[in-house]
Amino acid sequence: MIKSMTGYGRGESLSEDRKFTVEIKSVNHRYNDISIKLPRSMIFLEDKIRKTVSKSISRGKTDVYIGFETLSKDDICVKLNETLAQAYVEKLDILKDKFDLEGKDTLSLVAKFPDVITVEKVQSEEDVIWDALYPALDEALKRFIEMRSAEGEALKQDIVKKADNIKLLVDGIKERAPFVVLDYKEKLTARLKELMDMVEIDEQRIATEVAIFADRGCIDEEITRLESHIVQLLDILSKGGLVGRKLDFLIQEMNRESNTIASKSNDISITNSAIELKSEIEKIREQIQNIE
Repeated sequence: MIKSMTGYGRGESLSEDRKFTVEIKSVNHRYNDISIKLPRSMIFLEDKIRKTVSKSISRGKTDVYIGFETLSKDDICVKLNETLAQAYVEKLDILKDKFDLEGKDTLSLVAKFPDVITVEKVQSEEDVIWDALYPALDEALKRFIEMRSAEGEALKQDIVKKADNIKLLVDGIKERAPFVVLDYKEKLTARLKELMDMVEIDEQRIATEVAIFADRGCIDEEITRLESHIVQLLDILSKGGLVGRKLDFLIQEMNRESNTIASKSNDISITNSAIELKSEIEKIREQIQNIE
């Protein structure tokens, strides 16, 4: 099966008044780049999450978002920094005396200052948190992989259609190629007769010129290699798996052969076909950039 590098999956789990939400999304990337964002109190789970996700992903830039809500007061710890609060109160009293300020609600004012009162989540045991989180992560991964697989299949079908178009173009070039030399010989002979009226034409000289022309414009090897590359392309697609890099290399080779055909061509029909060939190959190259 071929997978796209673009995907999205979401999962939720609720265990012992703890709710976890996991979202996974990815885009194409040359390497396997996984970024994980989770609450600071659960940072100890990052490595375990990364290893779990890595088992299902080989390429792509993947972002994993972990959301956590607690419905239990036992998971919350409110801390008071008494030293800091005392310092604020003392400074407020100094301001009040120095500037003859009227008395105000010092308690509510001090409580608003940063770090006087902080709310922290109680650190639970790693296994307990992981067991509560894993169902959400597993669900998100399954949906994520399903989407990547569906898009991968769509990409495969589209590439196969384009490969069929490429084969038709190569067949047309192959069919036309032998007639290019014959046309050149006829045009050369006719032109020489026009320019050298009443003078005997050297057939050997014409044969030599035609041979040189045929050698310079010969595209038999390029056609053979393209035919082989098309077979390889379809074979790789049918086998599936992690084929993105293989296909990328193969398409580079196909593009090189089409460029050579276009540069050697002395025939407008073959030139036009070579341009269409390059266009189809470029379309496949763009699709392959998103295959894992």
